[in-house]
Amino acid sequence: MATSLSHPQRRPPLLRQAIKIRRRRVRDLQDALPPTTQEASKDTLSFHLAPQIEPPSHHFSPEERDLLYEEALYTVLHRLGQPEPNHVTKASELLGYLQEAFQLQPEEHQQMLQRVRELERPVFCLKATVKQAKGILGKDVSGFSDPYCLLGIEQGVGVPGGSPGSRRRQKAVVRHTIPEEQTHRTQVVNQTLNPVWDETFILEFEDITNASFRLDMWDLDTVESVRQKLGELTDLHGLRRIFKEARKDKGQDDFLGNVVLRLQDLHCREDQWYPLEPCTETYPDRGQCHLQFQLIHKRRATAASRSQPSYTVHRHLLQQLVSHEVTQHQAGSTSWDGSLSPQATTILFLHATQKDLSDFHQSMAQWLAYSRLYQSLEFPSSCLLHPITSMEYQWIQGRLKAEQLEELATSFTSLLAYGLSLIRRFRSVFPLSVSDSPSRLQSLLRVLVQMCKMKAFGELCSDSAPLPQLVMEALRTGTVEWFHLKQQHHQPMVQGMLVAGKALLNLVQDVMGDLHQCQRTWNKIFQNVLKIDLFSMAFLELQWLVAKRAQDHTSAVGSPVSPEMGESLFQLYISLKELCQLGPVPLDRDRVLALDSFHRWFQPAIPSWLQKTYSVALERVQRAVQMDKLVPLGELTKHSTSAVDLSTCFAQISHTARQLDWPDPEEAFMITVKFVEDTCRLALVYCSLIKARARELSAGQKDQGQAANMLCVVVNDMEQLRLVIGKLPAQLAWEALEHRVGALLEHGQLQNTLHAQLQGALAGLGHEICTGVRTLAEQAILPLMKFLEVELCYMNTNLVQENFNSLLTLLWTHTLTVLAEASASQRSSSLASSRLKVALQNLEICFHAEGCGLPPEALHTATFQALQRDLELQAASSRELIQKYFCSRIQQQVETTSEELGAVTVKASYRASEQKLHVELLSASGLRPLDSSGFSDPFVQLTLEPRHEFPELAPRETQKHKKDLHPLFDETFEFLVPAEPCQKDGSCLLLTVLDHDTLGADDLEGEAFLPLRGVPGLTSSEEPSEAPQMRLPLTYPAPNGDPILQLLESRKGDREAQAFVRLRRQRAKQASQHALRPGQ
Repeated sequence: MATSLSHPQRRPPLLRQAIKIRRRRVRDLQDALPPTTQEASKDTLSFHLAPQIEPPSHHFSPEERDLLYEEALYTVLHRLGQPEPNHVTKASELLGYLQEAFQLQPEEHQQMLQRVRELERPVFCLKATVKQAKGILGKDVSGFSDPYCLLGIEQGVGVPGGSPGSRRRQKAVVRHTIPEEQTHRTQVVNQTLNPVWDETFILEFEDITNASFRLDMWDLDTVESVRQKLGELTDLHGLRRIFKEARKDKGQDDFLGNVVLRLQDLHCREDQWYPLEPCTETYPDRGQCHLQFQLIHKRRATAASRSQPSYTVHRHLLQQLVSHEVTQHQAGSTSWDGSLSPQATTILFLHATQKDLSDFHQSMAQWLAYSRLYQSLEFPSSCLLHPITSMEYQWIQGRLKAEQLEELATSFTSLLAYGLSLIRRFRSVFPLSVSDSPSRLQSLLRVLVQMCKMKAFGELCSDSAPLPQLVMEALRTGTVEWFHLKQQHHQPMVQGMLVAGKALLNLVQDVMGDLHQCQRTWNKIFQNVLKIDLFSMAFLELQWLVAKRAQDHTSAVGSPVSPEMGESLFQLYISLKELCQLGPVPLDRDRVLALDSFHRWFQPAIPSWLQKTYSVALERVQRAVQMDKLVPLGELTKHSTSAVDLSTCFAQISHTARQLDWPDPEEAFMITVKFVEDTCRLALVYCSLIKARARELSAGQKDQGQAANMLCVVVNDMEQLRLVIGKLPAQLAWEALEHRVGALLEHGQLQNTLHAQLQGALAGLGHEICTGVRTLAEQAILPLMKFLEVELCYMNTNLVQENFNSLLTLLWTHTLTVLAEASASQRSSSLASSRLKVALQNLEICFHAEGCGLPPEALHTATFQALQRDLELQAASSRELIQKYFCSRIQQQVETTSEELGAVTVKASYRASEQKLHVELLSASGLRPLDSSGFSDPFVQLTLEPRHEFPELAPRETQKHKKDLHPLFDETFEFLVPAEPCQKDGSCLLLTVLDHDTLGADDLEGEAFLPLRGVPGLTSSEEPSEAPQMRLPLTYPAPNGDPILQLLESRKGDREAQAFVRLRRQRAKQASQHALRPGQ
């Protein structure tokens, strides 16, 4: 019999009873533990005991499985309604899936299926909810209606053709065709056209194939006097209704429309608006009615339905199917993504619908099943978020029984304990070798956070500690456990201090690797989700554990320290130093770390380390010299291989000193003194060894020129060594050391030790170099000069003066030719050109012979003057050449009077008190049109040249003027620059006028050079009153190339020279593109 559903009277809350049950079980578990464990888990017992307990099994006993299988078969066999769009339609497919999911043999499956078919079928019901209506007709005089609905199931008569509209329209379908005891009526909603009922009815039926749902909507009419009706009259339509009602029986209700539906056309769940059908064509549009339908079962014949709550049976079925889905994916070597198959989705939907499970109970069943399965199967924790959200949205504590509250509380407690156990072991459970491990851990944390935020969790687990506190404790415990596991893994099989040291070193390396992972990956996750600083916690725990073991190991080493043990201790010292650098700096922390002052544990090993460093360096020096063939490395590199090896050796010593970086200032000073002493000693040893190597290779050498070449290489090696030694203060950070030990040392002690050692070594190297050069002169230059002296004396004695002068002229001309050829071949080497320059000067003196030889006019030929100019340029450094280039451009500026390229007007002055160069760029005029429009878009770039004199000053630019050949800039610039570089030759202000192009490179209008030496205020101490205007014609670079630029270009290894040449070549190329043609 159908009955109207009403809200049950709310019972008193059962939370207190559920909490008592759970606390009693926890107390039973506590009694079984030893006293120490009870004390450790006094506050959060339920959460800390759970990791000790085996996770709940997701498997059912054979009896439970049979009951559940019977329930699932019964659900499929008694399916009602049309299938959902994505559901499986064939019953055979669903039955086959169930057989596979429950792992039943075919015979057993057939037996169960036959037994279920013999069970009594359930009572079929339609759960109909009349929600509301809108846009109905207004039947009363007031223009409104007092609607109510009559509804019921018409059994045995279908709707022909499947369409309610095809039936002959008639009123009172429900009243005339359905028995009164099966007819149901909603409440009356007065005076509205949009009534809201929200009333639910259970309508039983026998056969879905010939049953129809009927709903009539009526307007309730009560007997009223004419005067009352006239008082409600609002328009002419109301007057017409009065006349119409006068013709009908008193108290007769007005028909508003009806809805007729075949049950077999409905889905298991329906929720939509249905049009109200008229009985005549007078008012075809009668509004809509919002109805919800659900095809459900009553009095199911299965044992599970008779003995267990509906949500419990549904949870067990969900648990079984999800377990099967996960197992299937694992068998196929894939992970389950949380999506159920269409078969499982269909079966679970049918079961929940037939059992009339509410959305809350479905979410609760899903939560209980998933939270249980998550502890034994591998699937994404994100699957737990949906039931959490649904339960939170619909949570009402009073709707659950005490057993249900206790079961829900147990699920919260169990999952939280399991989640904490995973977090405690996150290093092994979520390894970074698996790409999705960070996202899986983050998902788990978010599930725990959302669960602990639930109202249900707060009410059922009110004694739980805050989640961040629990997670922090789990992380701390897990970090200590991980350390002990790593220590056990590195435990050596053989006893011995060296083996123990290696094991400890590997342990420290693992700790640093773990801290790096925490810092780069894990800390972000815990910080974002729970505001927990995992890295700081892990560092504090691990550094204490590492410090204890490192101190024990160094104490057991004893003294003296052997070289092998010293090497092991040094590696351990470096690793501990790197570990300390990972942590917070001392100023940012509020506690003393166990690793603070750890260097004191290694003090006995310092002598061994210093001796080892010197011994290794000495062996490398000896091996490098022994393998050296005393041949230059290349055309530009004049030293040999041993000099390179020695530089590498000294760099390694400096690297060792930086690695050591001893914290104690006074001891650090003594260590640095030792390093400098050893380095200087190695330098002198190298000089002795390389000279001995040269004598060894020269012994028996017939070619004296080859011996001289080797001696040249030896001298160059010593010069290279002197350069390397000179870099020691920077490499060993003497300046920083001086700041650290300044207050501890006596005045001048640093100067008298380190600097004295360095100067002594440099002086020794200088002496060795001078000795080598003197030997070279004796072997090569002196025989040549003696030969010239002897031969020229002989010729002077036997030739008359005129013939002797002619001979000298011929020799001088030939010497100049040889020197010119040598100069051309050594054009790119400033050092070789400098030597040739000195040789030319000495030969000039020799041939002049204090007036007894050739006269100056015979010596200073055109060839001599050209060679002298070339050598003067070639011997200059790249910076000197750049300075000469700007000198030539300044001279070109002075000589230029034509303004065919345009001109710029500028004021410049220097303020010595502020050390500022003040520049006013007033205007430009007569510029060339470089755009296709016949104009230009000019702007001026201001730079102080040469750049090596003003490295800190960036170029400045004026504003860009559109389409203007006579721009008025009127802009002021100030350059903070001392007076000294401005007074040098070649120092100038370069004004580059450019045409701005939006798409391509800017075009060159011209350049102007303002020499800085003539700027007012630069040479005098008085401030200039008013700077004069200067009009500078624009110039182009030389079209045929500048010899200075050609010389700079040949120096391929000089980056500064190459960069300068590229810029100048670019300007020359821009100038050639817009060069003036005849007639322009």
